[in-house]
Amino acid sequence: MSTVGYGQPSRSGDDPWGSVRDEGSTARVLLDASGRITHWNEGAGLLLGHTAAQMRGRPAAELLADPAAASFCEERRLRWKGTLGLRHRDGRRLTVRLLAHRLRQHESGLDGWLLVSPLAGTHRTAEDDQLPRSAFLYAPNALALYDTDIRLRRANQAMEEIIGLAEDEARGLRLSEIGGKPQSIELEEELRQAMASGRPRDVRTRLRSGGESREHAWLARIAPVWDGEGELVAVALSAVDITGEDRAQARLRLVNDATRRIGSTLEIGRTAQELVDVCVPRLADFGHVDLLATPYLHSDAAPSLDDGVLTLRRVSHRSVREDTPEALVEPGQMWSHAIASSPVRAVLSGEPVVLHKDDPAFRAWAEQEPVRARHARELGVHSVLSVPLSARGMTLGVAQFFRYRRPDPFAPDDLLVAREIVARGAVCLDNAQRFTQERETALALQRSLLPQKLPQRSAVQVAHRYLAAAGRTGVGGDWFDVIPLSGARVGLIVGDVVGHGVQASATMGRLRTAVRTLADVDLPPDELLTHLDDLVLRLSEETGGDETAGDIGATCLYAVYDPVTGSCTVARAGHPPPVLVDPRTGGVTTMELPAGPPLGLGGLPFESAEFSLAEGSVLALFTDGLVERRDQEMDEGYRLLHEVLTAPAAPSLDAQCGAVIEALLPDGAPDDDVALLMARTRVLDAAHVVTWEIPDDPAICAIARKNIGAQLTRWKLREAVFTAELVVTELIANAIRHASGPIRLRLILDRTLIVEVSDTSSTAPHLRRAASFDEGGRGLMLVAQLAQRWGTRHWAGGKTIWAELPLPDDYAGFGETLR
Repeated sequence: MSTVGYGQPSRSGDDPWGSVRDEGSTARVLLDASGRITHWNEGAGLLLGHTAAQMRGRPAAELLADPAAASFCEERRLRWKGTLGLRHRDGRRLTVRLLAHRLRQHESGLDGWLLVSPLAGTHRTAEDDQLPRSAFLYAPNALALYDTDIRLRRANQAMEEIIGLAEDEARGLRLSEIGGKPQSIELEEELRQAMASGRPRDVRTRLRSGGESREHAWLARIAPVWDGEGELVAVALSAVDITGEDRAQARLRLVNDATRRIGSTLEIGRTAQELVDVCVPRLADFGHVDLLATPYLHSDAAPSLDDGVLTLRRVSHRSVREDTPEALVEPGQMWSHAIASSPVRAVLSGEPVVLHKDDPAFRAWAEQEPVRARHARELGVHSVLSVPLSARGMTLGVAQFFRYRRPDPFAPDDLLVAREIVARGAVCLDNAQRFTQERETALALQRSLLPQKLPQRSAVQVAHRYLAAAGRTGVGGDWFDVIPLSGARVGLIVGDVVGHGVQASATMGRLRTAVRTLADVDLPPDELLTHLDDLVLRLSEETGGDETAGDIGATCLYAVYDPVTGSCTVARAGHPPPVLVDPRTGGVTTMELPAGPPLGLGGLPFESAEFSLAEGSVLALFTDGLVERRDQEMDEGYRLLHEVLTAPAAPSLDAQCGAVIEALLPDGAPDDDVALLMARTRVLDAAHVVTWEIPDDPAICAIARKNIGAQLTRWKLREAVFTAELVVTELIANAIRHASGPIRLRLILDRTLIVEVSDTSSTAPHLRRAASFDEGGRGLMLVAQLAQRWGTRHWAGGKTIWAELPLPDDYAGFGETLR
């Protein structure tokens, strides 16, 4: 083989240690695992008189004067040293100093022992005594000796180069006087402590060597020196330049810090700022992150250059100077780069680009962008590093770093570190962009599904707030709604779907639609939640075992308020109970309701509770994100909510709603979605609600029409008399024909004229198209044509058919319908 060395075969092919041609100076023998000789060199022949041909393959134990001495080969040790008695070929006994090494298969390709014994140079000579002096003088490490007063006595050539003084020029000075720096004073103190303790110590420091402008990292090894009589006479200082090791450790710490600090949030701007904060000033004097308007896949064509330039958006930057003079644009602004610039080259090539001020590529860029080049020269920029932000097969933009204060340009090791940090940052930025995109999609979907403007009803005055969750959780499935019901009543609902993201928003939309549909048929709150529970179960079944969808669950609270009676019926399904403000006392209470199971469990009952509310009562319905956080229990949240609502009332319900949000969420960044719906109750004046009991007699229709006409005249609604009489006649006739027992007629003057006919039958009427010769079947068709809305609601003793008739546009009496 052309080269030999440790662990490699020699030219003879059987001795990896036989490359040095002094075979007569060392006796060397190789044994296999069984103790037989596999190699016998020339020195071994000179020592014992046997040739290699005679000894190869023979047991080494045959050479021992005392066969029992071979036991060292059986010991489980890696090395053995000592003396052995051996037999010369002529029969003489030789006492030989022997060193034995255990060989391992994976280390040298051999398995057995290496035995060596020196034949020459074993006696100390006068020349040996002179070697330490020369070794001290010419040693590659810097060495110095200080006396017991810590004053320099000796320094070798390497130390003279470090301190920038000859030994004769520095002799007699203390280390602090030689160095003249704070680090020199600290190092001198370390020498004193080593002298006082008598124990060696290692010290790391940073100092500039003589004549150099750049600091080096040093490992100072300090050891006390004793004379032959054991008296402490000096202290030795050895300085080893560990700048390379120190820089490597600094780079590792930088990469470790980048892994720990970058990506603490899923905000694009924050993540980009974390990237440059890690790199400045530890890697560069200025750094910035610019992103493409649209990331491109590496498999697709590179971004097109409009008019020969690439447009990027500044996201973050940082400088070693507070005024950031290097930044030509602010975060959020767009700026264009010429094709010769390093950001464009990095983006198009997908590889880092380094430019130095003397490079031809630097001058080519300066010609295309003279203004920026002049600005760089004024700052003293001498080295630029551009690294593409690439993650998951996409290029997102570029991170660029500048040096102008530190004199050394970007080196290959800096490039490796920057590539590692930027790769980490690119993954985090990609995560942030994906999260932002999903969040914006979920928000857009949620906004489209939530009511944009709540209807102001006569029954209640409403105000609301909705805050999407901040941070990694994403948009949730909270919702609220105000649903107009028959008889001037209103439904108030707040719900919360389990989970976050688009899936939760979509589920929320389906549940909100279902609630409106169920509310339209005037189901009581407990029955509505029962049907909603069934719907959630069906939705869960539709997802199958899809882990991405997960189990579907929700909580909900539904309240129905009747302004005619002032009653409020409430039911909840695992939802936080609402809070009530009594206008008479100003007291705030949490309404006591049956808890009810969350939606989606199935088979468990829901219960309603009915309350009588004074006019002007304020109901606060909300999701758990308002009163519960990671650092706050729900009880504490309720306490704060009570405090806010007990305070003097705000000038408006909307202002009071805002005060609640400000007090409970002062930072405006909730951990979970927050939906808050507040309603102030109103009561209809008794003068605008009229009820008649109707006998079960067809002749009563004429009397009913007469009463209707008189009442509408008192209400100044003469124009509505004919329509109202016609609708009332049809509804009463329908009740008499299909029901039995007492019939009740009620008129309510609200934003519309509401006509209600109640009977004891539970059979709901159906709208149908009558044939040409049918005698009946046209009544409800007529009612549907004349009314804005009509429908049926059931109650414990029967049903109520209702119809809402429009009021004249110029009707002036409506303002008096509410107290």
